[in-house]
Amino acid sequence: MRLTTVGTGNAAPSPRRVNAGHLVEAGQTRLLMDCGSGVVHRMATLGIDWRAITHVAITHFHYDHTLDVPTLFYAWVYGVLPRRAEPVTLIGPPGTEALVQQMGALVADDLCAKGFPVAIRELAHGSAVEAGDLRVEAHKVPHTAESIAYSVTQGGRRVVYTGDTGPDPAFRAWAAGADVLLSECSLPRSMAMPTHMTPEDCAELAAEARPGVLALTHFYPPVEGEDIRGIIASRFDGPVVLAEDGWFTEIEDG
Repeated sequence: MRLTTVGTGNAAPSPRRVNAGHLVEAGQTRLLMDCGSGVVHRMATLGIDWRAITHVAITHFHYDHTLDVPTLFYAWVYGVLPRRAEPVTLIGPPGTEALVQQMGALVADDLCAKGFPVAIRELAHGSAVEAGDLRVEAHKVPHTAESIAYSVTQGGRRVVYTGDTGPDPAFRAWAAGADVLLSECSLPRSMAMPTHMTPEDCAELAAEARPGVLALTHFYPPVEGEDIRGIIASRFDGPVVLAEDGWFTEIEDG
């Protein structure tokens, strides 16, 4: 299993970071988790074959996690010859189908009628779906009413992605033992709020969940001035990655 952090930014425009998007590859499956602005073009920059994506899973409906979904669908139709014919599955929390309809209405086009089969799977808290070679499970997190985190597994390998979340004891327990825990790290403690994570919150999460690797993403500019590694090292002695666009890791069995 391979994880690539395609976009590690958020709503704040950045010369280094596009909006949220993370790719998990296993076997013939290409699962893109979130698809915010800039993610599709960043995949092209990184040499990622965006044409081969089989599944898209969104964590919640904020623009910095969803706005490139129409861009991706249009690229599959108008940006490549021959046009896409292979099916794609769109995964998300309840309300995802309505969101896709609203996106289509915005551009006066039906995103699900582009000449290839589109399946939409809505996952409530605690539910799971088989996504090709991967199993994807959802867990409710405190951010928006619909926000979910994902656990992505193949065999004994597991990636957990927080999406956007605030600190949550139930999530810390659920994420325990992940090979890679991909967590948002949005704000410094001076700007703390219940719907986002600070480095101190990430330290507490890692101390309890004990992942093989803690990879951090979704940095707003103020938090990048903090000693994130030092704060986390006070609670967690495992590997910590401050992910950049294009960072990747291979997750081996065992």
